[in-house]
Amino acid sequence: MLPAGSSILLGLSGGVDSVVLLHLLQQLSPRYSWRLSALHVHHGISPQAGAWAAFCTDLCARYGIPLQVEHVDIAPLRELGIEAAARKLRHAALARQQADFVALAHHLDDQVETLLLQLLRGAGVRGASAMPFIKRVAHNPPSHLKGEGWGEGDAPCRTALLRPLLGIARSELLAYAEQHALQWVEDESNADDAYPRNFLRHRILPLLEQRFPAYRATLARSARHFAEASNLLDQLAQQDAPGALHGDSLEVSRLRALDAVRGKNLLRFFIARQGAPMPESSRLEEMLRQLCHARGGAAARMVFGGWQAGCYQGKAYVFPAPPECSTEFCVQWRGEAALELPELGGTLYFESVAGQGLSREKLQQAAVTVRLRRGAERMRLDSKRHTRTLKNLFQEHGIPPWQRDNLPLLFCGDTLAAIPGIGVECGYQAAPGENGVAPRWERWR
Repeated sequence: MLPAGSSILLGLSGGVDSVVLLHLLQQLSPRYSWRLSALHVHHGISPQAGAWAAFCTDLCARYGIPLQVEHVDIAPLRELGIEAAARKLRHAALARQQADFVALAHHLDDQVETLLLQLLRGAGVRGASAMPFIKRVAHNPPSHLKGEGWGEGDAPCRTALLRPLLGIARSELLAYAEQHALQWVEDESNADDAYPRNFLRHRILPLLEQRFPAYRATLARSARHFAEASNLLDQLAQQDAPGALHGDSLEVSRLRALDAVRGKNLLRFFIARQGAPMPESSRLEEMLRQLCHARGGAAARMVFGGWQAGCYQGKAYVFPAPPECSTEFCVQWRGEAALELPELGGTLYFESVAGQGLSREKLQQAAVTVRLRRGAERMRLDSKRHTRTLKNLFQEHGIPPWQRDNLPLLFCGDTLAAIPGIGVECGYQAAPGENGVAPRWERWR
């Protein structure tokens, strides 16, 4: 499954699971010319976090494997709970890396625990599928991605998320580690059964094993059955939405044309494609109701798990809650090909073009800055037409209201020169054959 010459990034915690996977990959890499590297995420939660990072650094140095240690701040996400926040930050850190494959050391016991936790939370078929062995994922390239994790959208970078040990029990990994005299670190929080996963691991599963010794294999098989059913439901959703899915939007008319069960299935499929967390069943039903009853071009918004669902001009959208940013926001552009704007939750790209976009020569007249709308801004896209207000332009181009306040505007001096996705002020447009630059705005998932 991993072609010769592939680049493989290992998520290395320093625990026995990831140490065993590192040992396996390190032995196999020369045979297949794999380019192996590792990433350790330093959460700073435990007093031992620094020692774990040092252990991973020494281990990779002995193996001659490049290691990156990334420090993350869990504080802004504490409302999700320590486990969930740490997981989001780990996934976001992995999503920023460039590799053909990202290898994680989840094993059979992890799979069983995940399935039981999902069932106890009332998860549907998708959640009960637990973790796949391999998953093709998409992610955006910005380095300031703030814990949004991995998405299933149309982003430019694609990677395979791989779990090679998913069919191996924890006891087998421990036996392998002891056989090869491997060293690893122990996370003291793994003994704290206040965490739901640890409660299952230490209190419930040992009892289950006494009565059902093969429970690992049978529950993992159930997870595979759920995954097959989830795949069939996704195929049904695609059949129910021919031509209705457009990148980040879904035609509400398709939801209205379906019965409630199939409508919910299509909405679930759409939400998952955007990389959003799945809302609770009652919230999903209310979301479907509001979307189907939204009137004409009116805007409607619903909030769930740090994300929002909205309806505008007959289309449904699902998106991360936009960051709050002052209208005084101002960043200077100095000719970079890409300008990351974490305050606005995205990256502004500048593509060199000929005879299109902004005239590079005219941009030399004054400092070029990125700002937000403050009110009363106007733009003239065509010398033969009148000057238009931003509100008119936003409505004409179908920009939902919730995107407008955080849409970056490009100013040359005090003149609004361009709006990404809408157009360029006629006085700043590049002439035929002239060197130009086309701004393009991409929001982070």
